[in-house]
Amino acid sequence: MIQDLPADEMCLILWTIINSVQDAISVVDENGNGILFNNAYLQVTGLKEADVLNKPAAVDIVEGESVHLKVLETGKPVRGVPMKVGRYKRHVMVSCAPLYIHNKLRGSVGIIHDVSEVRALSDELQRAKQKVRQLEAKYSFDDIIGESPVIKQAVQLAKVAAATPATVLLRGEGGTGKELFAHAIHHASPRRGQQFIRVNCSAFPEGLLESELFGYSEGAFTGARKQGKKGIFEEASGGTIFLDEIGTMPLSLQAKILRVLQEGEIIRIGEARPLTVDVRVIAATNADLEKLIAEGKFREDLYYRLNVFPIYIPALVERKADIPLLAEHYLHVLGEDYNRPGAKLTPDAAKMLQDYHWPGNVRELKNVMARALINLNKDEKLVEKRHLMFSLSTPHQSDSERGAHFYQGETLSEMHAKWEKNILQNVLQSAKGNKTEAARRLGISVRNLYNKLEKYGI
Repeated sequence: MIQDLPADEMCLILWTIINSVQDAISVVDENGNGILFNNAYLQVTGLKEADVLNKPAAVDIVEGESVHLKVLETGKPVRGVPMKVGRYKRHVMVSCAPLYIHNKLRGSVGIIHDVSEVRALSDELQRAKQKVRQLEAKYSFDDIIGESPVIKQAVQLAKVAAATPATVLLRGEGGTGKELFAHAIHHASPRRGQQFIRVNCSAFPEGLLESELFGYSEGAFTGARKQGKKGIFEEASGGTIFLDEIGTMPLSLQAKILRVLQEGEIIRIGEARPLTVDVRVIAATNADLEKLIAEGKFREDLYYRLNVFPIYIPALVERKADIPLLAEHYLHVLGEDYNRPGAKLTPDAAKMLQDYHWPGNVRELKNVMARALINLNKDEKLVEKRHLMFSLSTPHQSDSERGAHFYQGETLSEMHAKWEKNILQNVLQSAKGNKTEAARRLGISVRNLYNKLEKYGI
């Protein structure tokens, strides 16, 4: 039994247990002076043991009041107090409990939760929400570049849809321009003067997506605003909601979307009374909805409600004749941003672009043109094949040909840095600048992503 162990061994075991806890622990005596701190505490605060041992309880506090002292004054526990502590001014949540020995108050034990990364994520999410709520349709049909029959057919269908109140389902591969079409449809519709709000269904956790779309009442859940909150469907009433990546929406929310489409009603979280909304829905997906229905992951009744006016946006390989037009367009649009105005494609470069397979579609083409402009010297005006070699490798090239194009005398570390920077730029572009989403797609922490972006000056 543990109580039978020698005192020194017992102390070693208890100290090992305290140091194995991930949360920071600090203990003060009855006078409010520090007597014990675990390794997690030292890591969170960035302080050394000598900085806090036998020092007043408030010595580590940058912003806020000592919870230890409050516990010593009242003899009662205090929970969930936010403050900033330590050398790094970390945002933490502190809970303290009195330490009674033989019914006498002998000190206070504090548990400190580091919430700095959560706080950073929350702040970024709030900024993303603000962008979502302020979004207006900024593109029209004039911004859709292309002369090929397939893109002209898609534009013609979209113009017909714009004049009606029908729900539109935009389908096509990622990067084909589904959001551009959604903007254009709203811009050409009778609702053009009202709000256009885009919601990426894959970018929010299920619970947060529900509260964002439908709102909630006062006290609906822990952390809910006292006065409740309107959802996006209420805020956009009279306008258009663009539900991007609808195929990722959880089944539990699909029933609520169905109710909006069928009845024009929503129900806030925590309420039973339905609210009437007047919203035009445009949905988009690159998923195989028919397969998801067969797998039980997408409601068949919602599919038929969304599929009232389906529009297929062709992949770039289906409209190869448009590739030089799009490339020249992006060279013109991005030329000013990169201080390379007036850049043009050579015929060989245009042919190379047309021969490429474009897995990332128009979005990838835009990125390739941006990198081509970066690769231009200030006195150069023509984008040639050599400016595209790092970005493209056509399917019919041999491995040796690819290697020859990629290798230009760099060291392995230099080539790896170019590759990593390229990947980061592509993922950020595909995540529309959302760093939290980019980190999720890359499988790294947000902090790690920020370090890499700073390293490469992105």
